[in-house]
Amino acid sequence: MKRIYILLVFFSWAFSTTIAQQREIHILSVNDMHAQIDNMPQLAAIVDSLRSIDPELLVISAGDNRTGNPINDQYEPTSYPMTALMNIIGFDCSGYGNHEFDSGASGLAKLIDLSNFPHVNANAHPAPSLGIHQIPYKIFNIDGISIGVLGIVQLGTHGYPDTHPDNVKGITFTDPTETIEQYEWLTKRCNVNILLSHLGYEEDLKMAAQFPYYDLIISSHSHTQLKGGELHDGVLITQNTNKLKRCTYTTLTVVDGKVVKKDAVNIEVENYPRKNLIAARLVHFFNENEFFQRVLATAETPFTSPEELGVFLCDAIKCEGNADFALWNAGGVRLEKLDAGPITVNEILQLDPFGNMCVEMNLTGKELEDILYSCYQNDQFIFPYTSGNLMSTITFDSMDKLTIKKMDIRTSDGKKLDKKKIYKVVTNSYTASICDSPRTDQGRVLNIGTSDMVMKYLEKKGSVSYQGKKCQMILNRN
Repeated sequence: MKRIYILLVFFSWAFSTTIAQQREIHILSVNDMHAQIDNMPQLAAIVDSLRSIDPELLVISAGDNRTGNPINDQYEPTSYPMTALMNIIGFDCSGYGNHEFDSGASGLAKLIDLSNFPHVNANAHPAPSLGIHQIPYKIFNIDGISIGVLGIVQLGTHGYPDTHPDNVKGITFTDPTETIEQYEWLTKRCNVNILLSHLGYEEDLKMAAQFPYYDLIISSHSHTQLKGGELHDGVLITQNTNKLKRCTYTTLTVVDGKVVKKDAVNIEVENYPRKNLIAARLVHFFNENEFFQRVLATAETPFTSPEELGVFLCDAIKCEGNADFALWNAGGVRLEKLDAGPITVNEILQLDPFGNMCVEMNLTGKELEDILYSCYQNDQFIFPYTSGNLMSTITFDSMDKLTIKKMDIRTSDGKKLDKKKIYKVVTNSYTASICDSPRTDQGRVLNIGTSDMVMKYLEKKGSVSYQGKKCQMILNRN
């Protein structure tokens, strides 16, 4: 009998040990929230519900928490509303997106100091004098399981994230791939390894192939809506579209210190039926600002596409800048559509949220052609929007659909652009900064922001209609 009792005790110990060696790690991740503070009370309620099941839930953002809502972005200090709400929710860490740099080094430093969670990034290297208190990685420990999180941000063609170059003065950047290689030692130290990436979905597919020892890539930047998560080379990749419409709930099953199972599901945030009351009251407080509700003009018809909005922006700064032509980078148009009816200050600052100044240049027809090509090359192979009085026919190489073979630029009346004649061209300061084409006149920053010019244009016009208006750009890829 004593022998049986000893055996039972042994098997009971062995069973309990096996159970103790298995643990599910739960992660709620968001990306590219872009200051959608109105959805934060729903996110807070989701976190409350999940933490009631697992108090060790990790809540992580892959960056671009800000830029997109003037209530947040023009607050003093800038982006404090999002930071305060993330603090209430109890985020465990956040990566950098390229828009974390939009308020410059001083703004980023202040934002981090106001955060109750660390900002994790390994390939941005700020000068110590800037006071940016970031960390390259973060190791969490849950029931003896170590979870390593390494942060990486994308770099544009000029070697810094997609923001105005003035915003990253004093900060150097290293290649994302080379940086990840340098931290391979971290993956050997941790049981679970997470790459917190602001590179974009296509780049993260390459990262999964090159670094298959990561268990999870929390992806962002490209606003790619994935169904739960995707397994690539054994690496689970998650990402959602922008503006906090959804989040991802990931479960990693760890047995004997190794991840043996990976699952991810989407959770609807925008339509979630409950709100955290404290977060909701705080959002109501931030939204009580009459300045942003001021009506500027009326849209007689709805703006149904970014292109219609892009032509509108170009026409506005062309008119206010008394210029011949205007151009605007496609990524600088931050609304997909705009309803018919009153157009408010809030909507214009959502459409053009970056605080760009207007830049004026005197360009020959050939230099204008060059700057269009430069913008295409340096803005992810997307042509800029142009004012309604410019039309272009672009012919691509038949073998390489990205290489331009010929550009034919004309005025809207069909007259060919004189390559020697000098034209007055206006654009926003970001577009001017990424266009490194050869030109005699590098441009002058006018003492007015592009959003201010657009608002003045609207107040003068009283009403506008851009339905069906396009950039008159024909792309021949045959």
